[in-house]
Amino acid sequence: MKSILEELKERKLLKQFTNEEKILNAQKENAAIYCGFDPTADSLHVGHLIQILNLKRFNDYGFSPIAILGGGTGMIGDPSFKSQERNLLSLNEVENNVKSIQKQLSFLIPDIKVVNNSDWLSKMSLIDFLRDIGKDFNLAYLLAKENIATRIEKGLSITEFSYTMLQGYDFYRLYEDYKCWVQIGGSDQWGNITSGIDYISSKIGRENSKACGITMNLLTKKDGVKFGKTESGSIWLDKNKTSEYQFYQFFINQNDEDCENLLNFLTTLSIDEIEILIEKHKQEPFKRLMQKTLAEEVTKFVHGENGLEKSKKITESLFSGNIQELKKKELLSIVNSLVVTKVTTSLELVDFLVQSNIVTSKREARELINEGAIWINNTNDFSQNTKIDKEYLTVDSYIIVRKGKRNYSVVELIS
Repeated sequence: MKSILEELKERKLLKQFTNEEKILNAQKENAAIYCGFDPTADSLHVGHLIQILNLKRFNDYGFSPIAILGGGTGMIGDPSFKSQERNLLSLNEVENNVKSIQKQLSFLIPDIKVVNNSDWLSKMSLIDFLRDIGKDFNLAYLLAKENIATRIEKGLSITEFSYTMLQGYDFYRLYEDYKCWVQIGGSDQWGNITSGIDYISSKIGRENSKACGITMNLLTKKDGVKFGKTESGSIWLDKNKTSEYQFYQFFINQNDEDCENLLNFLTTLSIDEIEILIEKHKQEPFKRLMQKTLAEEVTKFVHGENGLEKSKKITESLFSGNIQELKKKELLSIVNSLVVTKVTTSLELVDFLVQSNIVTSKREARELINEGAIWINNTNDFSQNTKIDKEYLTVDSYIIVRKGKRNYSVVELIS
């Protein structure tokens, strides 16, 4: 069996690591590995998927995966490469976020152990922190950390300055309590990871420490934009914040240039399977095999077989134009995935199409109506002066309009 480092290199995931011998030994000894997640919201988003998949990858290579939720550090916020201080969350907000994320991670990786660093940090007094942790961190050492140095000129509070020390202590606790020898994170976490390794060495001796760390390349699109951000905001893993259909559509609409990295970073397909898929895609790009496979693999991982089937059903119904067979919740998924335009009720169809921005002119509206290219609820039998009122509602106060074969719009009727 190849090493986990070889797997990460082949997938172009590997950025930096501290000690190859210690990492290989950790794999041999089936040690635990951990990654941290700050509970800044009540759901993780697709930007977190890379590390979630990495924990699963390490699990497949014999490691015991641990996710540490920052119930304690989340009250402070990681300053790493941020342009400004984070807004502090209340204790109740953090606790609710921790509970929600714990459920998500346990569903995604059944074998994972999820711990909350509030369990030990909240019991520590200021004097305990200064005596037991602060004395092991040299000020010059911390100021030399790139993740801290980049914030000094812009302003960095003592609160956020202490974050890397607390994270270092987290690693020590997991090392002592759970035989956790490896920490992983994005490339922006190198400073925090090495702080933990050095802190463990200061406690047990460098020659005795088995602690090591690995950072992964951050997932960005070809244009440099951070992956997972859209004009409407983050793509969440919680289906109540981003429906299964919206989630599926996000991945199926990725361009060819980004798909290869996404398949390597966000799926468990083997390298050979991905290479074969890429070659098939090149031969018949119009079939969009990479996009379909990516969307299916990631949606199935996050939302299960039922979520994937629901997403495909909605997609196929839109493609065929037969949306009437969809349930209310499925129709609302379509509504939530598209830009909604509000227009007043009882407008004549021509004016309705213009005011809802479905067409650019009354002339275009008349032409499309005459050609039968405007569909509402599976009918295109309209005259130009048909009045669009609540009789044409698709779901709740919304009308889903199809222009041509596959161009959908959502209009909300208002009085």
